[in-house]
Amino acid sequence: MLAVMGFSMIAIFTFLIMSKRMSPIVALMIIPLLFAILCGFGTEVGDMMLEGVKQVAPSAAMLLFAILYFGIMIDAGLFDPLITKILKIVKGDPVKIVMGTAVLSLLVALDGDGTTTYMITVSAFLPLYKRMGMNPLILATVAMLSLSIMSSMTPWGGPATRAIVSLGVDPTEFFVPLIPTMLIGAIWIIFISYLLGKKESKRLGVVEIQKKNEDYEIYSEQAATLEQKPLLRMDRWWINLLLTAILMIVLVWGIWPVSVLFMIGFGCALMVNYPSLEQQKERIVSHAGNALTVTALVFAAGIFTGILSGTKMVGAMATSLINLIPDSLGTFFPIIVAVTSMPFTFVMSNDAYYFGVLPILAETAASYGVDTIEIARASVLGQPIHLLSPLVASTFLLVGMVNRDLGDYQRFAFKWMFFTSIVLIILALLTGVISYR
Repeated sequence: MLAVMGFSMIAIFTFLIMSKRMSPIVALMIIPLLFAILCGFGTEVGDMMLEGVKQVAPSAAMLLFAILYFGIMIDAGLFDPLITKILKIVKGDPVKIVMGTAVLSLLVALDGDGTTTYMITVSAFLPLYKRMGMNPLILATVAMLSLSIMSSMTPWGGPATRAIVSLGVDPTEFFVPLIPTMLIGAIWIIFISYLLGKKESKRLGVVEIQKKNEDYEIYSEQAATLEQKPLLRMDRWWINLLLTAILMIVLVWGIWPVSVLFMIGFGCALMVNYPSLEQQKERIVSHAGNALTVTALVFAAGIFTGILSGTKMVGAMATSLINLIPDSLGTFFPIIVAVTSMPFTFVMSNDAYYFGVLPILAETAASYGVDTIEIARASVLGQPIHLLSPLVASTFLLVGMVNRDLGDYQRFAFKWMFFTSIVLIILALLTGVISYR
């Protein structure tokens, strides 16, 4: 019963937001609440929701101040020199811009953190996309695809770490066979970038860029207007660069909580660039809409996950899916795990999947003579789909930074994420990462 209600809730929720019949914020709160009441949890659902909100509170604070921080840095012109250099290289060619996005995001994603990858990639490239009149959903899609390859397979990335710890496998044994899959997967991402760039090139053409008064003006009807020059603080560029570098180093080092780190970073950025109280108020207000939307989405997602976990729907859905696998398919278990990891990780958090579902899958696979290490590797191949889930906090940061609706982004990116998961599974089979007997 709980499994049926859980699958029904996910299906209705996904349909409502992708068809734009309900906003993601409202759907994340109202749909699970209604289903919890229908399942007889009316008196307990309040505590479930509060527990979910508590769990996401640090992520919400981090995203709020991260958006404000990078908004200030964009206003101050931190990324303008980089954009100018990129403009010299790409010469107004959307294909080169999108492929450049892929290269940068693949490199940044090596640290395994989605938030860092999105903030650096989008902050560096979004002004360029705007000036060129390019679709920012392409930027978001390429950044997410890059993260799905690098973060899911490296032992220090979130999904891989959870799989290694949950099943107790050796990190080196887990990772080394995955290297060819990861490298070819990176080439696949660059190829997708080429295809997306070609589409934009057909729509926009190669935009003429001319140098004038140390700025680059883009003569195109689709191009966005340049940012207001009074906001630029190029005389403080080195200070802003040093502040951002320190912020990223401490973030990767992990000695301070990320939420606190960005709160302090935002305060410093505001004082350095806009010391006037009136200027500070204007800058906060200018970015408040975007920051508030993302933060509200994260808290709403907390209600969703709190109810999913509190009602035990997650466990019931996992058990029901496992029970559907016939014994005759036991030898194909690594492939089954790889394929089912896509829907599993879309409807539940990585923690719920890797620490709740994966051990059950590994134990079942062992009864068919399948090595646990293959199950661990197979479990990370569906991560491109997982990152589209409304339960992933960094996804809200990404769509918030490009100022697009989650449903619009999911419709645009889904096919690329799905194809990438399928390609990863095929590569894993061809390279011997997973097998069937």
